[in-house]
Amino acid sequence: MTPFELVGQLDVREAVRRATHQLAQAGVASAPVDALVLAAHVLGVEVSEARRLLVLGGRPVPEQYADLVAERCRRVPLQHLTGEAHFRRLTLSVGPGVFLPRPETEVLVELALEALGGLAAPVVVDLASGSGAIAFALKSECPAATVYAVERSRQAHAWAEANRERLGLDVQLDLGDARTAYEALVGRVDVVTCNPPYIPAEAQPVDPEVRDHDPSLALFGGGVDGLVLPFAFAARAAALLRPGGRLVMEHGEVQGGALVLALGAAPEWESAIDYPDLTGRPRVVVARRSAPRWPASEADLRPRE
Repeated sequence: MTPFELVGQLDVREAVRRATHQLAQAGVASAPVDALVLAAHVLGVEVSEARRLLVLGGRPVPEQYADLVAERCRRVPLQHLTGEAHFRRLTLSVGPGVFLPRPETEVLVELALEALGGLAAPVVVDLASGSGAIAFALKSECPAATVYAVERSRQAHAWAEANRERLGLDVQLDLGDARTAYEALVGRVDVVTCNPPYIPAEAQPVDPEVRDHDPSLALFGGGVDGLVLPFAFAARAAALLRPGGRLVMEHGEVQGGALVLALGAAPEWESAIDYPDLTGRPRVVVARRSAPRWPASEADLRPRE
């Protein structure tokens, strides 16, 4: 008999206790949290209320709880089971076919907001937007911004559209290739954000939740170092940004040095600085667009003798 065959007769305290044990045995590192979140989901209450019910006891848990715990034990992402992901102040709709937003990406949003500070009506472009997490967070926290977001995957784009409807935020969503997007905005954008695919071609994610459920289109950056797409998106950002505009781009833990070196040496960029995420790991590069280097006078156009 499995621990949950009689879950309908168990109160929330005992059900969560058994679920935590079962999830831990399956290798889920966040077993206590996941067991509580799934209980809140099936009970239709906030997690804070579910935590209160753990103390009080006595409320039965629906049998659906057993099925969700079993799915989580098979390493289906928690967000796929609840249909929701939390990102900064927002609750996003997510599911199969879209990259799940991560807490470390919240640092990218913070740095982008700093770059937008003091601008009256800034223009923002989010490249490879996925669920729209970055774009919607920026619009939510900087309402004066005009925000554009482009995504190549039809499935991910559909999730972004669902989030726009859910959140009621005025973000222009476009289906297309970030490497050629928004020709009409060339030279007019204040901040370009991007959380690109950056896993090297030969690398495989360790966590089953990532390896088996995040779309490969959102994971692999191309090339042995995973930087083919990040560099391509940086080139598009250079075209879109006005002089002094900022590129704010996430990267893998070991890629920051290469990005800073390459962007810092390119004439399109004045500077490139790497910033850590919430765990102290290198995570986000901020690069400043340089001004066009036009000839100072007609004499500069003449060939040198």
